[in-house]
Amino acid sequence: MSEYPMRGKYLQTTLTTSKFILPVAIFITISCWVMVYLFIPDLPKEETAYTFWKLLNVGLIPLWINKSASLLIYFVIGYLLIQMNNIFGLIRVRESVQTSIFLLLVAVCPPMQRFSPENIATLLFVIALCLLFSAYQRSRSSGYLFHAFLFVGSGSLIFPQITLLTPILLVGAFNFQALNLRSLLGALIGWSLPYWFLFGYAFYYDNMELFCQPFIELATFHPIDFSTFTIGELAVLGYSLVLFTVGSAHSLIQSYKDKIRTRVLLRFFILLNICIYILIALQPVYCANLLPLSLVGVSILISHMFVLTSNMLSNFFFICSVIGLVFLFFFNVWTLL
Repeated sequence: MSEYPMRGKYLQTTLTTSKFILPVAIFITISCWVMVYLFIPDLPKEETAYTFWKLLNVGLIPLWINKSASLLIYFVIGYLLIQMNNIFGLIRVRESVQTSIFLLLVAVCPPMQRFSPENIATLLFVIALCLLFSAYQRSRSSGYLFHAFLFVGSGSLIFPQITLLTPILLVGAFNFQALNLRSLLGALIGWSLPYWFLFGYAFYYDNMELFCQPFIELATFHPIDFSTFTIGELAVLGYSLVLFTVGSAHSLIQSYKDKIRTRVLLRFFILLNICIYILIALQPVYCANLLPLSLVGVSILISHMFVLTSNMLSNFFFICSVIGLVFLFFFNVWTLL
């Protein structure tokens, strides 16, 4: 297998190979959280119709606890991204760049700093991805798919539209040579298990509307209204689309340098993100819920490029990306003041 060429001493190389990149990213993320907390205490609250989210009475939680819980969830997601890379070799070296980029992308978007359905659903979905990847070329993969879809089903109770991404997971399982009749049944049972518990609870308390509500929310197709996008969402969405396009192009062009498993997993992220962007385009009302999940794939794909390439062009793009990230944060804060 061909190796990547020796990388020159560009700013891109210095930062992405530094052992301090993750601590610095964590410090910047916490600083952004504190700045938004101090300067925008009345951060606009997202209206949601999700039944289970209303039952949690999140509005009664003090703001500092709300934002701390959200920050903790994103830190856990970042840790899972590190483990995902170390176990499955997405970037071929034990790096934490993907976690650093993910945390920074989340930090520059103040609305994502709330404790909300999207960060819980994103956490559960990332856990499901780790389990799904563990089924790669396993002869007995039914247990992995059962647990993976169990987390997806649990997440769908909070954000029902996440169920629309389950066919992508099945396509991924097929590409991982882990899908057969037994594992397919395991996946279906895993996804439905949380609903069986919900059915028992609703039946016992004679509240079947509680059981039906997630399906009603899933079947609801809102009119395609792009006016529902906020200017901040459009800015983050546009920025992430640029990173995704560049990272995907690099992954596809340079895929011959990666191991087969790495190649398959990265292409899965490309397919998953494309489907997420299509879903956002068809249902703009769910943009805020799907953006954090899309940033997971973006951070992995673009970090794969930043770590494994180093030339004048990639260094220029890296510098522009950093400048764009800083501009994006202050722009989003300014729009909310």
